[in-house]
Amino acid sequence: MGLDLHKLGHLVAVAEEGSFTRAAVRLHLSQQALSTSIRTLEREVGVDLLERTTTGVAVLPAGEALIADARVLEGVARSALYRARRIGRGEAEVLRIGHTPAVTGDEVTALLRQAHADHPDLATDVNQRYPGELVEQLLAGELDLGLCRAMAPAHGLTRATLVHQRLRLAVSAAHRLADRDVVELPELADEQIVVWGSPGQSGYTDLLLEHCRRAGFEPRTRRNPIQGTPPVTAVLGTDDVAFVTAEPGRAAGGEVRVVELAPPTEVPLQALWPTHTTSDARQAFLASFT
Repeated sequence: MGLDLHKLGHLVAVAEEGSFTRAAVRLHLSQQALSTSIRTLEREVGVDLLERTTTGVAVLPAGEALIADARVLEGVARSALYRARRIGRGEAEVLRIGHTPAVTGDEVTALLRQAHADHPDLATDVNQRYPGELVEQLLAGELDLGLCRAMAPAHGLTRATLVHQRLRLAVSAAHRLADRDVVELPELADEQIVVWGSPGQSGYTDLLLEHCRRAGFEPRTRRNPIQGTPPVTAVLGTDDVAFVTAEPGRAAGGEVRVVELAPPTEVPLQALWPTHTTSDARQAFLASFT
């Protein structure tokens, strides 16, 4: 017996809204019709998925499991529909790529240049996305590929490392380390380090902090209040330092200096994509880095 994607969508909406009333409004259904749909789905599955309470709705463990798979199934169905229409209309495939702010535009360009050298006809559409948006749009079938650093693959996504890049240090031009060619990692023990994600909530932040701990110190951090900007700009107007993958030298119009770190430290640049979707363009892109 197959599952009805419409009913699965109803379940997702109720869980996200925490209320049949709000979910019914969102879905443009009557509350009775929505309630009937969910009860029918529960009968088809054979177990309770939601617990109805006086204050709203609680999702039961079976419901959580089905919702996680439902999001994947909806994205796969959307991707399949998009692919069939494109092929039927004789349209060329455009690889839809999203990248997190941790991956700079220059780094994306370098990847695309390498992929185009192997596949000159590869067409791409690239946009920056915050990590949460990136995952949502990959699962929803709105993106074919995500570029990131140290993001754990969500349920339904596959991850692969494309390249490793040298980690360096960005400081303002007035910083005491600005005239150095190389900074030893343990020298940062007394510095405040700008990060983009909160520790424990960002895989890339946690990776950077782990490098500090391996160097023998517990890092002091501050989350950058200006999100989405190039990493080298995080230290502008501050006495903080930031880990970046930019080339050494002057940056941000000379207001920032990027210096080498010792010992040499590398971080991964990775790709995420929906596990159960088909994309010839994505396959061609990934083949350039394997």
